[in-house]
Amino acid sequence: MRLILTVMLSFIPYLYSSPHRPCSSPVARPRLRRCRLSRFATALVATTALLVASVAWLSLVFSPATSRCWHLLRDWEDAHIWNRGYHHPHIPSEREIWPPDHDEEIAQPRNRSLWEERSRLDDLSLNHLMFGIAGSSQLWERRKELVRLWWKPSQMRGHVWLEEQVSPQQGDGSLPPIIVSEDSSRFRYTNPTGHPSGLRISRIAMESFRLSLPGVRWFILGDDDTIFNVNNLLAVLSKYDPSEMLYVGNPSESHSANSYFSHNMAFGGGGIAISYPLAQALSRIHDDCIDRYPKLYGSDDRLHACITELGVPLSKEPGFHQWDIKGDAHGILSSHPIAPFVSIHHVEAVNPLYPGLSTLDSLKLFTEAMDLSPRSVLQRSICYDHTHKLTFSISLGYVVQVFPNVLLPRDLERAELTFSAWNGIRHPSEFDLDIKLPVSSLCKKPILFFLNEVGREGNATLGTYSRSLVKFDLKRKLLCFPSSPPLPNVEKIQVLGLPLSKNWHLVTFSCLSF
Repeated sequence: MRLILTVMLSFIPYLYSSPHRPCSSPVARPRLRRCRLSRFATALVATTALLVASVAWLSLVFSPATSRCWHLLRDWEDAHIWNRGYHHPHIPSEREIWPPDHDEEIAQPRNRSLWEERSRLDDLSLNHLMFGIAGSSQLWERRKELVRLWWKPSQMRGHVWLEEQVSPQQGDGSLPPIIVSEDSSRFRYTNPTGHPSGLRISRIAMESFRLSLPGVRWFILGDDDTIFNVNNLLAVLSKYDPSEMLYVGNPSESHSANSYFSHNMAFGGGGIAISYPLAQALSRIHDDCIDRYPKLYGSDDRLHACITELGVPLSKEPGFHQWDIKGDAHGILSSHPIAPFVSIHHVEAVNPLYPGLSTLDSLKLFTEAMDLSPRSVLQRSICYDHTHKLTFSISLGYVVQVFPNVLLPRDLERAELTFSAWNGIRHPSEFDLDIKLPVSSLCKKPILFFLNEVGREGNATLGTYSRSLVKFDLKRKLLCFPSSPPLPNVEKIQVLGLPLSKNWHLVTFSCLSF
């Protein structure tokens, strides 16, 4: 009403201030009374018309029919997802999403909050994970030994997906069952440099979901040359609510790979975790979706494209490692971020992790250390010997580096460039990591003690690290004289690792015993 009043007050003076002012002319004085009556009548008519129009407008706005149309419009807007170019699936209710546990059919209570509280209180276990391992029938005979290192047949569920069946061998009962993927030749593939197997592998999440196994909360995707730390995988996924649509993983270490594919795409070799609701939504759109992307290179980018259509972003976890590297992985292994180590990939493309061992034997020792202390593996502890001015950088389960000078933690945080990218380039700008060049001075290089054996000491782990002999040891003694290499008479270092609590990133180790 204040607005209407303002309009009225501004309109009436306008009528009285007309530039013509015919009634004020001397000639018209005999008609003065009639003009005044005419002006008054005109103002009255205009005011009445304005009031009638205002009342009509207010009645239209606040009428029940208009209110109902407004709510329908709001409901229509809310029902449309931001990405209007595609058909989006029905978002299922919790009853449709959450599968019953395998041991019994659970009746949901009428009070939904009680059901949600019960779901949250259930601890995540390996039985809630469904693994989908992408493999090749030509490589399976060799790659299955890598899967055997981390697979726990009595505790885990999942399958190896191959393009064709292979003959079973003795001992394969301790491995995941093999399933032959559905034929994917009907889908278009036009990328000139890739391989159509990307179509088949991109459908593993969908095909795993359609198996309808009970009690599944997460679908875990990986390759047959991926090594998983399943205990840390559980710890990472326990942070999330599996009743939501979630896409968990990490991009590549390679800047070129991330630039080509996406910095917000999970790379499957490092592992991808997809929550049950997201897998359900994917199962409804996936085949139509991948037919829209015939030019994409492989499986990960197709999966990412379809998940992007659903509007689900990547939840990045730095413990997933694609490992698009070649050569000596020492620089990455000795500088792991403060995060649970979850996976590594391309383990056959790098040198053996420990000197003097084969690739498979190195991985056996590594997974042994990983199983004994899953939370602590590759986590670093820095100790100082101020008397001799030495720095000890310990990557539990892998290496002890002894530097002949005092280095600050920030100087040790960066990964030393001991490796090259998957494309063969060896330059810091090629990696989306904090990289430093190797120490150029021979006299400042660290002495390395690599893990030799590991076992339990009560509730702690006791690892023995043996001195690594390198080709420039003699040269170092001559060129760095009179300074001798650090710890010249020490051949082994023992590291006692205490069990970590939930605040594991605040815990330090009782470091050294000579």
